[in-house]
Amino acid sequence: MHEPLFQPVRFGAIEAPNRIVMAPLTRGRATAEGVPTPIMIDYYRQRASAGLIISEATGISREGLGWPSAPGIWNDEQVAAWKPVTQAVHEAGGRIVLQLWHMGRIVHPYFLGGEPPVSASATRAPGHAHTPEGTKDFETARPLRLDEMPRLLDDYTRAAENAKAAGFDGVQLHAANGYLIDQFLRDGTNLRDDDYGGTPQNRVRLLREVTERLIAVWGKERVSVRLSPNGDSQGTDDSNPAATFGEAARVLQELGISFLELRQPGPEGTFGNTDVPQQDALIRSIYKGPLVLNSDYTPEAAAADVASGRADAISFGRPFISNPDLVERIAQGAHLNPNKGVPQTWYFPGEAGYTDYPTLAEEAAAVE
Repeated sequence: MHEPLFQPVRFGAIEAPNRIVMAPLTRGRATAEGVPTPIMIDYYRQRASAGLIISEATGISREGLGWPSAPGIWNDEQVAAWKPVTQAVHEAGGRIVLQLWHMGRIVHPYFLGGEPPVSASATRAPGHAHTPEGTKDFETARPLRLDEMPRLLDDYTRAAENAKAAGFDGVQLHAANGYLIDQFLRDGTNLRDDDYGGTPQNRVRLLREVTERLIAVWGKERVSVRLSPNGDSQGTDDSNPAATFGEAARVLQELGISFLELRQPGPEGTFGNTDVPQQDALIRSIYKGPLVLNSDYTPEAAAADVASGRADAISFGRPFISNPDLVERIAQGAHLNPNKGVPQTWYFPGEAGYTDYPTLAEEAAAVE
């Protein structure tokens, strides 16, 4: 039943033995300074049987990181702490790419010494930010100036170089879920009238320029991108997503990235409104490289979409939280553990709900 998921697939230079990808999952186990902790070594090692691991979203700069205890990749201490993580994954036979993250207007001034966050335009996200002092209302961002764009691109370049130094197999640009690149892509948050605003071609400019920077470091065979083309994401939306994301797909096809991942929330999804037309078929018609879909999939639905050609692989998020051996469980048609203590243990420090989920073998041993 699940056989289509167990065919090898090539993501550019990365050869994956199966089509079950581990989606990026923010788990909040780094230090307050964004330094990965030893517990993260075990967490990623446990999940190394995935065809490919996409790491949790990782800040490219202090300016771009506004999630408590999320990791960064902008300094030497962070690089050194990531090295044993990638080494552990490789020793377990896995492959791992680093997702590069700038949150834009979703960063609360708490994390910036009181300074406002940056975005495409002076807009304010709905809802509340999570900070070590509790939830706080988001605040209005300031628009990035044209003379700041080279510095932003340099931040992405440095992060990509640091990811290589840390031993990752490639990088993924987080251009989804209402964060900085997405804020530039969509006309609901990009109100600019310069070269980065207005037409879809201009709004896609930052996506192109950042992707080109990543390719300059890694080569196109080890660079991927994540988009969320369907509906509102954290207050970020577009009046004509087909035009916007069609243009984004055209640019990524031209650049020849290793794969494109689309976040498409289902009924239980974390982000977005599901009552909108799905854009994956349009994007599939333009972007010809490997397409990875992420949409609260069951193993059965995942196998069906790979078999039909709708996707080349499926990325699983929450099932990988509670099933470190998700690949083996799907292969055997075994039960999947539910997420216990959700959402509390998603983001709290410590092993509970992080590295303490049993494998099938451990469950069997406990019964004997």
